[in-house]
Amino acid sequence: MARKGATGAGPGPWNRYVALGDSFTAGLGDPEPLSPGGMRGWADRIAEEFSAARGDFSYANLAVSGLVLQQIVDQQLGPAIALKPDLVTLSAGGNDLVFHRRDPDRLAVSLDAAVAALSAAGATVVLFTGPDWGDTPVFGHIRGKVAVFNENIRTIAARHHGVIADLWTLRQLSDPRMWDPDRLHFSPLGHHTIAGMVLDTLQVPHSLQPLQPKPLPAGNWRETRAGDLAWATHYLLPWMMRRVRPRDGGAPPAPKRPEPGPVFGAPTNAAHP
Repeated sequence: MARKGATGAGPGPWNRYVALGDSFTAGLGDPEPLSPGGMRGWADRIAEEFSAARGDFSYANLAVSGLVLQQIVDQQLGPAIALKPDLVTLSAGGNDLVFHRRDPDRLAVSLDAAVAALSAAGATVVLFTGPDWGDTPVFGHIRGKVAVFNENIRTIAARHHGVIADLWTLRQLSDPRMWDPDRLHFSPLGHHTIAGMVLDTLQVPHSLQPLQPKPLPAGNWRETRAGDLAWATHYLLPWMMRRVRPRDGGAPPAPKRPEPGPVFGAPTNAAHP
């Protein structure tokens, strides 16, 4: 089945976007107390651009910081497919390579199966290559593994008609201002730059200007307390009741935005199909 593609005119053919991943997708490094989870990030910034162009757009973000690739697949793939997205971003494997030194070829096997399932469900799938940390003292030793994993990601994308968001070749990321002080996550400027790159890759017109991060729009999640309450009532609480189960040590970490809803204003009363 051929994927849905961007036309280059208008906001693109997508109206339901679901983001899967770890801290990168959750927005770590881009703090915004008034955004869900206290972080904004590139995925939120993409959703804001889509929502500004079409009123029927909805967005969910299932990312949880700290997860490795198999945890992302096990915990997020099924719920994502159940939400029936037509656009999915999936970034996974960074924690495996940085903290666990896992084999990039073995990681690719699990990633390939996940992308196959998302593509078969009808979604356009955007995959991210890892960034080029170069010869930095902390991460230079894994540069070769990242490069191998990136080639696997390109092969998987080609096999399943996916889209590559190429962090490896995004030269702007060599600017220290793009990075959080921890040198692992991106700064607000980095998240802004990545959002623009993804939208350009999808051939979606947008208002993101280089080196000029946009403030949080006035009419989104922080619009009113009533809007926040309505979002929690219609989306967050039902999701928690269906999915969160008590376990040793308390409830599992919750995704930042577990149900698809409008980015601007209070959600509608219509449940997703």
